[in-house]
Amino acid sequence: MNMISSLSQYQDEYKESVENPEKFWKKYSQKFLWKKNPSQILEWNFDEPKVKWFSDGKLNITENIFERNFNLKSNTAIIWEPNDINEKSISFTYNQLFKRVCSFANVLKKLGVAKGDRVIIYLPMIPEAAISMLACARIGAVHSVVFAGFSASSLSDRIDDCNAKIVITSDGNYRGDKIISVKNVVDSAVEKSDSITNVLVINRISMDVTMVEGRDVWLHEIEKSVDDVCNAEPMSSEDMLFILYTSGSTGKPKGVVHTCGGYMIFSQYTFENVFQYKDGDTYWCTADVGWITGHSYIVYGPLLRGAKTVMFEGVPTYPDPSRFWKIIDKHSVNQFYTAPTAIRALQSYGDKYLEGASLNTLKVIGSVGEPINEEAWNWYFINVGKRKCPIVDTWWQTETGGIMISPLPNIIDSKPTYATLPLPGVQPILFDNDGNEVIENNIEGNLCIKFPWPSIVRTIYGDHKRCKETYFSTFKGYYFTGDGAKRDDDGNYRILGRVDDVINVSGHRIGTAEVEDAINQDSSVIESAVVGYPHSIKGQGIFAFVIVNSNSDNVNYFDQIRKTVTHHIGPIAKPDKILVVPGLPKTRSGKIMRRILRKIASNEFQNFGDISTLLNPEIVDIIVKKVKNL
Repeated sequence: MNMISSLSQYQDEYKESVENPEKFWKKYSQKFLWKKNPSQILEWNFDEPKVKWFSDGKLNITENIFERNFNLKSNTAIIWEPNDINEKSISFTYNQLFKRVCSFANVLKKLGVAKGDRVIIYLPMIPEAAISMLACARIGAVHSVVFAGFSASSLSDRIDDCNAKIVITSDGNYRGDKIISVKNVVDSAVEKSDSITNVLVINRISMDVTMVEGRDVWLHEIEKSVDDVCNAEPMSSEDMLFILYTSGSTGKPKGVVHTCGGYMIFSQYTFENVFQYKDGDTYWCTADVGWITGHSYIVYGPLLRGAKTVMFEGVPTYPDPSRFWKIIDKHSVNQFYTAPTAIRALQSYGDKYLEGASLNTLKVIGSVGEPINEEAWNWYFINVGKRKCPIVDTWWQTETGGIMISPLPNIIDSKPTYATLPLPGVQPILFDNDGNEVIENNIEGNLCIKFPWPSIVRTIYGDHKRCKETYFSTFKGYYFTGDGAKRDDDGNYRILGRVDDVINVSGHRIGTAEVEDAINQDSSVIESAVVGYPHSIKGQGIFAFVIVNSNSDNVNYFDQIRKTVTHHIGPIAKPDKILVVPGLPKTRSGKIMRRILRKIASNEFQNFGDISTLLNPEIVDIIVKKVKNL
């Protein structure tokens, strides 16, 4: 199976993947290196739920990165771009990366880590973040990467939930103009844990840290005592590869489990097709490896394909908002993948930071993390893509493991605010709230998937009941994404946000993403978040929190924004309340925490849950005070 290169090939592959999925994925699996070829391709039911792909196959995902790609050993695997523009970037060939991974794997073994042990990785975006993930996979340990901005309490929760054996961290982090004492956070988290035997510390910034004797180990010291040869541990296809924690709207974070074989196959397939990666291209995803995007589209997907992947330690606005564009030109990036939050933030600084940037090597630009509003889509297409680069507006989730719905560049046409068509192997279906299939087009429904794809979530670690209740109980026999969507007359899907972000105004279901998209068309508005609140007449009213341009002080936002929404959607969607705010509560991955805004809009000013994991927890108090003064 070659990479999809035409619409007719996409249509043929999609048809085969639906009519005979086992044959389709077996054929693609033959591109990979197996210690034992699988004969049992798929066993599944969505009632328990139970899904197994290639269950009698044996493999190691790192052999499919290094040994399978042996002829690429002198090619560049990773380009690391540091936070500080005065620090040199570092490149690793596949052979150099292989030796580092094997050496790191031997360090883990020396610390007593064995197949099946859980390893927490709490690192900045330095090469060792990817190296440590691959080292775990090499020896069959289960990695759980935690974004190195989470609080000690959040880290401790994750350590305890998976009963981790060691934590891999650094002495400190650079992030923009800040220095973050990461090791201190780990020390606080580990104090509360009974399972951690060692903390492995990487020297990133040479700061003074407390090293607990018998527990804490410097990587550069212990690495001297090991070699760089490490045989790969044979793994069953359904053995755990990693656990990645994702926040639920309520309750403790969910440890999403992905397994070796199916995840490997789907991450390479989606990477090479969605980004149309060709040999010699340079690809850059700006995510952090603490999120699923970093797992699938910085580390595993690109490296399985033998690609050249960029890792960036810093932030898009340091030392100024031209940083992304300078890195693209510096490394001649061909495919660029970032989040709408970053796009809107950079858009708010105006076009002057794009001046002098060529960006002429770009072939594909992508969006990930949340639906991208039309204004940001157009700005991205015109100013970054120079009107020639197709935008891949990708929809997927931590639980899906890989991209599910997306345009294929120069094959499936992009359409602003639409994720467009499902990838081969992905069978979406829409249901109304009563469980009836939505047959008509342009009608909102609950987005479900009717058949398993190789990298579907297998369980919630230690809590299979929660997995069933969260994803497989709302619509019996289907995987429920939790997202609302609608389909146009061409079969293109538009994701409307979480279904609990749908507002019922006088019996009309209105997606918050749609209202936000309309509000953001207003030239005064930088970003907005819309939630429902109790309304004595309508049932629910619409409350809009908006961030505006600083040079728009004299605008009557209430009237202007309501006119804008009426123009784009209709009078039913006009916000009842509009509050100008200096910021919105966001997770570290850039998602707006609308559940907090819903509480505030409903005059519930407490019990927000753990807000220490927010990028800007202080904004919550500021918004509360503003609402109280309305």
